[in-house]
Amino acid sequence: MKEIMDSEDSIDKNIVKNRELLYRLMVSQLYYDGHTGLATSLSTLIQADPPCPPADRLYHLTMIGLKHEPDRQKRNEQNPVLGLNPIQEILIGPGLDLEFETDVISTAPEPALYETAYVTSHKGPCRAGAFSVDGQLIATGSVDASIKILDVDRMLAKSSAEIDNTTDTQSHPVIRTLYDHAEEVTCLEFHPSSTILLSGSKDCHIKMFDYGKASVKKAHKVISESEQIRCMSFHPSGDFIVVGTNSPIVRLYDINTSQCYVGAAPTYHHTAAITSIKFSPGAKYFTSSSRDGSIKLWDGVSNKCVNTFHKAHGGAEVCSVTFSRNGKYILSSGKDSTVKLWELSTSRCLIAYTGAGTTGKQEHRAQAVFNHTEDYVMFPDEATTSLCAWNSRNASRQQLLSLGHNGPVRMIVHSPHSAAFVTCSDDFRARFWYKKHLHVL
Repeated sequence: MKEIMDSEDSIDKNIVKNRELLYRLMVSQLYYDGHTGLATSLSTLIQADPPCPPADRLYHLTMIGLKHEPDRQKRNEQNPVLGLNPIQEILIGPGLDLEFETDVISTAPEPALYETAYVTSHKGPCRAGAFSVDGQLIATGSVDASIKILDVDRMLAKSSAEIDNTTDTQSHPVIRTLYDHAEEVTCLEFHPSSTILLSGSKDCHIKMFDYGKASVKKAHKVISESEQIRCMSFHPSGDFIVVGTNSPIVRLYDINTSQCYVGAAPTYHHTAAITSIKFSPGAKYFTSSSRDGSIKLWDGVSNKCVNTFHKAHGGAEVCSVTFSRNGKYILSSGKDSTVKLWELSTSRCLIAYTGAGTTGKQEHRAQAVFNHTEDYVMFPDEATTSLCAWNSRNASRQQLLSLGHNGPVRMIVHSPHSAAFVTCSDDFRARFWYKKHLHVL
């Protein structure tokens, strides 16, 4: 009799659990469809904790049935995470996909738990940073026109005091220091598959360095522009780059021939300087943002503008744009001190991440980035020099992290595969942040 009663209790608990899931799906669907008032009321009534994100899962379940819902493995096969081995893919997960996932428990550490593992200094404000595709190298660039390349493992070894940093010069984290620009280094990009670092500068030059050769100090190839370089992004093949300058016209370069291509129609282009540009992981699209307040989506093959989000941040300058790993979303930040998630299939803002302390006070451009699992959105707060973070799915605020800089953070870049990021500041320093127990080897 006791076994029967225990079995009935278990069934009752499962029914309650399934009903709670159903209610959460309903709230998520209402948010997704724009019925914010109804969704908020229902969420309050059922005491939804944590908050429900907007999601389209209920619609799909209704259309195709629970047993036919595409499972995670199939979606991973359709949207492979580029550059990862199978173990890394399992550890960082499939990334953000609100179409299917409404209640995901993150295994990644909150950004507030990261610690400084290493600090490097330039002779001028540090304005540019980049991770290599495998996450093993970091490049930083400065107003002093210098570029440093640092080895992640050596920085971690230094922070753990495993190597004597006074006598063993072979273990120094800075493996290359490059001097070949005449003015500020504004952007850096690692080649997807070769030992080449791409740099852009206010001296109107794009330079390519083969950092695989220890003796190299100068670029082996140079592309000259008529305007100051502001941003750039490598095509996943490594054969092309898209470039943004002080001109409103986006450039596409063949790096082997240095030939430049631009969109033919005047209506394609921005009306002010480009602030950020990024290829999607599969290169089907690239996106650009501008001082004119708009975000544009471009066809990665034809180089045609296929969509424009006008006044994406209420008319304020858009500071950064980047794609989610599956290419379904664009994450943007603006000088209105908000971060937004845009869904490409519906051409609308799906989530606004608000509450950064710089509202109304932001003077400098700041980037919004995903962490490596895309469970969190990160944004440096200019007024307090701290890191704001949100749950990427439901926009709930996370604990602040003091970044320890004495000036505005002008660049933040997260590692593609592990719990690590770098911040570059006007205090001349770049800080490498790391959460030890989740490091992917």
